Amino acid sequence: MKVFEKAKWIWVDENVAPDTYGEFYDEFIWQGEKTLCRISVDGDYTLFVNGKFVESNQYGDFEWYKSYDSVDITPYLQAGKNGIAILVWHFGTNSQRYLKAAAGLIYEVEEKGLVRAQSGENTLSRYSKAYQNGLQKLITSQLGYSYLYNATKEDGWIKGELQGFTPSAFVDKNCTFISRPVQKAKLLAPKEAKIIKEKGKTYYLLDLGEEVVGLLSFTLSSATEQKITVSYGEHIRFGGRVSRFVDARDFSVEYITKAGENEYTNYMLRFACRYLQIESENAIDLRKISIIPQVYPVAIKPFTAQNKQDEEIYKLCLNSLRLCMMEHYVDCPWREQCLYAFDSRNQILCGYYAFEGGNFEYARANLLLMSQDRYPNGLMSICYPCGNDLTIPSFSLYYTLSVKEYMEHSGDISIAKEVYPRIRRYMDAILARRKDGLIYRFEGETNWNFYDWSEHSEGALHGLSEVIPDAQLNILTVMALRSLKRICALADLEYPYGDIDTELAQNVTNAFYNEEKQLFSVTKGGEEYVEIVNALAVAFDIVTGKRAQSICEKLANGDLIPCSLSMQCFKYDALLKTDEEKYSALILAEIRKQYQLMLDSGSSAAWETMDGAEAFDNAGSLCHGWSATPVYYLKKLNAIQ
Repeated sequence: MKVFEKAKWIWVDENVAPDTYGEFYDEFIWQGEKTLCRISVDGDYTLFVNGKFVESNQYGDFEWYKSYDSVDITPYLQAGKNGIAILVWHFGTNSQRYLKAAAGLIYEVEEKGLVRAQSGENTLSRYSKAYQNGLQKLITSQLGYSYLYNATKEDGWIKGELQGFTPSAFVDKNCTFISRPVQKAKLLAPKEAKIIKEKGKTYYLLDLGEEVVGLLSFTLSSATEQKITVSYGEHIRFGGRVSRFVDARDFSVEYITKAGENEYTNYMLRFACRYLQIESENAIDLRKISIIPQVYPVAIKPFTAQNKQDEEIYKLCLNSLRLCMMEHYVDCPWREQCLYAFDSRNQILCGYYAFEGGNFEYARANLLLMSQDRYPNGLMSICYPCGNDLTIPSFSLYYTLSVKEYMEHSGDISIAKEVYPRIRRYMDAILARRKDGLIYRFEGETNWNFYDWSEHSEGALHGLSEVIPDAQLNILTVMALRSLKRICALADLEYPYGDIDTELAQNVTNAFYNEEKQLFSVTKGGEEYVEIVNALAVAFDIVTGKRAQSICEKLANGDLIPCSLSMQCFKYDALLKTDEEKYSALILAEIRKQYQLMLDSGSSAAWETMDGAEAFDNAGSLCHGWSATPVYYLKKLNAIQ
């Protein structure tokens, strides 16, 4: 049946503001057959049936690629009349995980081909009394908003005790719908935090024992109405407290207690943390506080290494990979929860080896979601879906590599026709920068010429880079052209760029290769000899033979400015391509040395960089998906030893 044939987009009223919560209620008569609730919102939602929580989590999307969930509500139904209650959180402000759109909810309840209820003039609604509307308290610019919940204003609306509800307003939204392309994340048994420090029942510091991603839930008793603040973080290194404030970031939510017993769970805002901290105005009796793990369902491929250390490192990286799987891959769940083209390339590649069946459906959905981006300058947004005006040109190039690798691993060539127009669009934008045979950097505050968290490769975020050609952008353009050529060959598509890749590869060597040093520099005639440039040059066949061997000797000896954890994959690829037998032991030794430091620190996931929490002015993540690459290399290298 056609979805939402009679259902309408609705909201509470026509006066929409950012960071607001709409509450919607409807009733229907059940005839005893299997019943689905199809639902889509702008922002996020929590669905209740007959007063019981059923489901949450809107798939991140675009208005022209709008996902709806089909939720089986049959187990929650009773003979006769049933009530459906939906809480909708409208963000309304751009972030790096949300593109601003009109507030709205659309739903229908379908039983055996018949629609029993749908959003429209019969849906009653109001703004939430318990959640503070319009608070607009940012956690981070990437994540978006926090919340304040006032338990003194709770009532029985989810059970049909309706006060202040009026008919909903119609909303003018023109969306193209898709069924949710991935499975729903599963909620596991709550992970209870243990108190490790307490002061006068007004301060509690708690430890979950490991990094957990999921939903906040607690039970407490308070003699008075008062505000409590719950902060969360990955460590307590600085001052023995959770680092709630990191520069302008504020990792906290607020809750106003009612006098007596309080039970609360938020099903929409994901926490990623190991430690929790509660501060109150007056004493509270904290009964229990937990994170309910929200985990994407995958089956793990077995792996047995030749030594215990490799198995422990593998488990660390596998755990990081899984913690960074939500409705799509995210880079670091604590600070951003964003889908980046390069980060996800590493994660998707690891998934082929870590998960039964290669997890191809999930990988495909990630790649398709990225292809729906419509950033105005022809490149891809910094992440997806994203409303912030920022792009990393090099990440557009890595997207082509990721599509090629997906096709080669999965055998699915059908994706090529779906993403081909998008790849053409950004390749045209990149090649438009060609002058005197080389690609020039992008100018302007919204173009971040980033390649790696290492010297000479970081670029200037919101700053102006010198508009010159550099080796990284040019090598990656060659890589993307050759990846697209392979995609076109596999899918029988037109490859429109002739021999530009060959010409550009030669120009890269002429401009950036120092014959005396036998190395590539970052800039023409420069002295910036960095691992990432030279690794890319070998990995993507800019040089071969003796030149590649010479570069790899320097990579192996540590003679160059090192690359970060995320980019070591290209160094390892270069070494293995040149002499697998010679360099396998060296690669394993480096992985063991670096990741053992994480294990020794008590970490349960892979760090963003080797600086750990101290990176980026104490904003370094201790769980980052792009650093999970040992999942791939440990499997490969243990197999060939």
